[in-house]
Amino acid sequence: MKDPLELRVQNQFGGFCTRVLKNEAARIHNEYARQRDREKSLGELTPGELSQIATVDKPFENEHIFEVLGKPVVVTGDLLAEAIAKLPEDKRDVILLSYFLGMSDREISEHMNVVRQAISKRRAKTLKELREYLEKEGFEWPEI
Repeated sequence: MKDPLELRVQNQFGGFCTRVLKNEAARIHNEYARQRDREKSLGELTPGELSQIATVDKPFENEHIFEVLGKPVVVTGDLLAEAIAKLPEDKRDVILLSYFLGMSDREISEHMNVVRQAISKRRAKTLKELREYLEKEGFEWPEI
């Protein structure tokens, strides 16, 4: 047999928990009701309201595809793609393989049958050329 005081405390705690749960359920129910009152379905919107919240997705708009070693490489951004397109093929391939396909100098040199150091020098020189071209075209570099 349990102590009457302990039994009373358990009953009081049980009652307290029940009240808390009922109050929380009522609060949630009221919140859902308020939310339903404020919301409109998309079918109820006027064309003007619908045009304010709608967006038009334009996939592939600024994507340019280059092929290097038989692999398609997607470059996003018109200015960057234009700059890369103006490069000679060997320089373009080094940039695309290095920065867009994540290949190391050693891997690139093996694919292109060129000495690794030549790849490193070619990439550095090409990056400088790209930077100069982009700056000449008005591209502003973000502050870091």
